[in-house]
Amino acid sequence: MKEARFYQKGKDKSVKCGLCNHLCTIVPGKRGICGVRENIDGVLYSLVYGRLIAEHLDPIEKKPLFHFLPASTSYSISTVGCNFRCLHCQNYKISQYPRFHRGEIAGTRQTADDVVQTAKMEGARSISYTYVEPTIFYEFAYDCSKRARDEGIKNVFVSNGYMSKEAAEDLAGVLDGINIDIKAFTERFYREVCKAKLQPVLDNIRLFHELGVWVEVTTLIIPGWNDSEQELKDIAKFIKEIDPSMPWHVTAFYPTYKMTDRPPTPVDTLRRAREIGLEEGLKFVYEGNIPGEGGENTYCPSCDSILIKRMGFRIIENRMDQGKCPKCGEPIQGIWA
Repeated sequence: MKEARFYQKGKDKSVKCGLCNHLCTIVPGKRGICGVRENIDGVLYSLVYGRLIAEHLDPIEKKPLFHFLPASTSYSISTVGCNFRCLHCQNYKISQYPRFHRGEIAGTRQTADDVVQTAKMEGARSISYTYVEPTIFYEFAYDCSKRARDEGIKNVFVSNGYMSKEAAEDLAGVLDGINIDIKAFTERFYREVCKAKLQPVLDNIRLFHELGVWVEVTTLIIPGWNDSEQELKDIAKFIKEIDPSMPWHVTAFYPTYKMTDRPPTPVDTLRRAREIGLEEGLKFVYEGNIPGEGGENTYCPSCDSILIKRMGFRIIENRMDQGKCPKCGEPIQGIWA
């Protein structure tokens, strides 16, 4: 347990948490929406500091990050808790753990040094804060990130993008890459499916890009919810306005948790989503969760040569030449070394 950052004390020992855009007002003995930040006698504490529920060595492509140290491994960590309540969450057993277990906080106790030393021992070139929304364990992620930077290890967030502006600006000082979900392009989806709002997510994608963090975007395409051509065009246009070189991952949905009334995403829908992104002017659009269809490869936006050939999370061939197309010399945006 550690005193939280980004909060203000109020009357009668209440506090207002400023970590994410829920901006929870929390009275003594209660927690925020995330379930892991508690007001104890007028002081807000993170209950998950150093309490890891999941640790894995993953390919960086699984995050997904396709323009960030390809074929490298990333040491991925998570605590319990989340500030979203997505009906289709694939990691709901840990994201909603406190709600399912009467507020219990599970996880093994570790220090930031422990995390960084494990990453070094495993040969990971980055640490990914992932599986649940990493903003909710901000204090531990930040301390790990500082130590990682000292050891030459990069830091990655896999995020719903709902952190506050203040937290985003602070995080950018130690963060190298981030994948942010645009789960849909309607407030209705965010309200009914995630119990949140869309606009703060869009604001943070723009903000992280402006602050120099490498940003990639993911949209899980759910039949009947966010798969209309117009909605996909709107997402693509938004990304292009920020940077046409920002990669967009359109990925396949599979029924899970509380959303089992929808079928898996058809291959044709995913392929059309990629086409829409390219037609709207994005340079890099990738299909996910359906390996072997060809939409995972990186193509030169100038001469259309295959630069990186992928199969699922594996790199089959990498023809990049120091961040450029070897055939025409076109610079390809990303973090390649």
